[in-house]
Amino acid sequence: MKNHLSRAILLVSTVFLLSGCAAYAVAPVTGFVYSDTKFGINATSNQGASKVGEAYSESYLGFVAVGDASIQAAMKNGGITKVQHVDYHSYSILGLYAKFTVTVYGE
Repeated sequence: MKNHLSRAILLVSTVFLLSGCAAYAVAPVTGFVYSDTKFGINATSNQGASKVGEAYSESYLGFVAVGDASIQAAMKNGGITKVQHVDYHSYSILGLYAKFTVTVYGE
């Protein structure tokens, strides 16, 4: 009985630890082994996109995540005051490394 309980705890712990490793809640699809997706999520009626700004955040081993992938940070990095549209790029490999990039287009 004790052996079964130990295995159950180990299994639940492993699933819990692996389920959130370097994954993004906003990605339209995710891949456990490899993920490289691009998608748009925001558009305005503003015309013209003469400037582009990017911001990103990264995750290492699913334990540490750093960066500022906000639209505001991308606007600042590109010198943008009027947003035309926003694209996202989500990349992950084996939950060991992940990068989430926000690209803002505008003027």
